Amino acid sequence: MSPQLVLSVVFGYFLILILISFLTSSKADSSTFFTANRQSPWYLVAFGMIGASLSGVTFISVPGWVGTTQFSYMQMVFGYLAGYAVIGLILMPLYYRLNLISIYQYLDQRFGFWSYKTGAAYFLLSRVIGASFRLFLVAGVLQLTLFDAWNVSFEITVAITIMLIWLYTFRGGINTIVWTDSLQTLFMLSAVGAVIISISNDLNFTFGEMVTAVQESQYSKTFFWDWQLGSHFVKQFLSGAFIAIVMTGLDQDMMQKNLTCKNIGEAQKNMFWFSVILVFANLLFLCLGALLYIYSNANGIEIPAKTDDLFPMLATQHFSTFIGIVFLLGIIAAAYSSADSALTSLTTSFCVDFLNFKDEQSLNIQDKQKKTRLLVHLGFSVLLFIVIIIFKNLNNEAVISSVFRAAGYTYGPLLGIYAFGLFTNLKVRDFLVPIICIASPIVSYLLNIYSMELFWGYRFGFEILLVNGMLTFIGLLLITKKAAHV
Repeated sequence: MSPQLVLSVVFGYFLILILISFLTSSKADSSTFFTANRQSPWYLVAFGMIGASLSGVTFISVPGWVGTTQFSYMQMVFGYLAGYAVIGLILMPLYYRLNLISIYQYLDQRFGFWSYKTGAAYFLLSRVIGASFRLFLVAGVLQLTLFDAWNVSFEITVAITIMLIWLYTFRGGINTIVWTDSLQTLFMLSAVGAVIISISNDLNFTFGEMVTAVQESQYSKTFFWDWQLGSHFVKQFLSGAFIAIVMTGLDQDMMQKNLTCKNIGEAQKNMFWFSVILVFANLLFLCLGALLYIYSNANGIEIPAKTDDLFPMLATQHFSTFIGIVFLLGIIAAAYSSADSALTSLTTSFCVDFLNFKDEQSLNIQDKQKKTRLLVHLGFSVLLFIVIIIFKNLNNEAVISSVFRAAGYTYGPLLGIYAFGLFTNLKVRDFLVPIICIASPIVSYLLNIYSMELFWGYRFGFEILLVNGMLTFIGLLLITKKAAHV
């Protein structure tokens, strides 16, 4: 693809997003930015959440991952279903009953000031890391397909990438995101389908032959039972369940969309359909990965050393121009569908949890609050830029693995503290909670590093998240207040 063609595609794409932003923010106030006035259609939220959950990480890394881990990722996806059931039946009714804007306001009511700030701070840390990973991917693709031809530095590419997000989110916030995420989900899934059809045609497969080729390939093994491996079924399933709980149910980014539904009934309907469709969407990405490897082997194409590069390389250098355009739209849509909502949720959490925009009535104090919100939105844009540049200099492995590994350490304390709040009636010494939540990830990290020596060859996978949450839970038990005597 020529740089001019790429530029035209990107320009047209963002014109559509900016048009949606204009239509959804013409009368927007702070309540619209943070809660969409709680009027979002549940089916629109459900469809948009698919794109936000999959993201650019799934779009590029999961197909490449198939070469080394086969279909083992589906074990984690099945675990997601259990996690989403917990979210829909336990967490969402709690959030709606308390009428929360930020889900971390629950911690203030349950434990106190320091627990509340600790939970919100861990979200900010986790989401900044996750959003930076995802934006790094799309910036890399834009650099390869567009900006390298004009000798534009990666830093400028990243700045442009983030500026485009800021342009269509700074006014409408979550109200705009609900609509743009749905469009971006459509682009992303359409791109995957188009690439699969193109590969099948190039290999002269009928639909049945394509399915058979994937099933009989070396890549399609799904279930693994060696307990020493990180890919053991039970480890993956439990990890998937708890990753879904923490990265959706305890994550302001994902739950902010759910909280824009009109009532708890519609929100639960959204969660049910979203979780079912997400399973099939992930299976589609894994099948795409197997076909990419089959195509490469059939045509004598060398597999890149870094598996994240396989899909971009084939799409931009070996497939047709049309598929190259489709791929570009897909990766931009995938990355932006999660990154734009991340920027909005970071702004929401900081304003509500640290600047005391406490309830929807207070959001009507417009002038001063609007200026503050815009400054926070801009500040997080700059922070994402800085973290992406740092990540560029440090990254040396598949991005999706990095995202989940980071989640294991930063979301673990959230898992522990919410579990303690929901399943016990105990009170804690609130001022000690930050210490517990800092110590738990450190101990988890050390256990992970030395697990083979300490546990007879056992290697942790993503289940390190459970260990982290359990250590936090135990730590909170140790700082429990004694019950007052009557």
